[in-house]
Amino acid sequence: MKTLTEAEVIQQQIAKTLKELSAPKKPLQRSRVWQDPQGYQYLAVWQNAALLRVLIRKFTLNLTLNYPFERRLKAQLDDAARSQKRNIEEGWKRPTTSEYLNFLGYAQASLEEVKGDIRDAKVDSFLPSKPLSSLKDIGIDLNVFKGPAKGQAKGEPTDPGHPYFQPLETLSPNTLTFEMFIELINKTDYLLRVLVESLEKKLRENQKGYRIEQERIKEKFKKK
Repeated sequence: MKTLTEAEVIQQQIAKTLKELSAPKKPLQRSRVWQDPQGYQYLAVWQNAALLRVLIRKFTLNLTLNYPFERRLKAQLDDAARSQKRNIEEGWKRPTTSEYLNFLGYAQASLEEVKGDIRDAKVDSFLPSKPLSSLKDIGIDLNVFKGPAKGQAKGEPTDPGHPYFQPLETLSPNTLTFEMFIELINKTDYLLRVLVESLEKKLRENQKGYRIEQERIKEKFKKK
């Protein structure tokens, strides 16, 4: 086995160092560069999640008034509704796209739990079903434009000035129906899936760019 001279060892170390310095930086996979730490409040999916939490709360408070022994269902629904909203918020503040996606996954799972409990509430006759009923019947239009621009809805739906504020202020829990909850849950689920797909695409593009840069540097050193 050939023993390397001191000069050869030094040359190898220099080559290794140069290669490491020339290597592309691993992508941080950031979902976005945000200036507003509460920018998630502009997202339609977050506003829907916030609205769902409020409506669930109104329903569960009414539930235990009429059915005092249903405290377990109340606790489960309240927790799941809170979780689907909070996970969107926490995911927004995570530094990488992959972490953001994980928390959106948790939000989707919590949303599915809400959906299951709402179905059970209907089956057990705790929540009335009224075919063709809609959130528009109580003054809430999910299609209002949401975002940071002037005239667009932003923030908590219970904030004065939000399009949902007045309907929520005067809302009687007895007017809520199974169909209204399913309408909101399905729309929120759709928006979550759209957000996840866009972030997954961004993650793939970041990883592809990193691999291309790696190959370019390998070819560069082969020619030396």
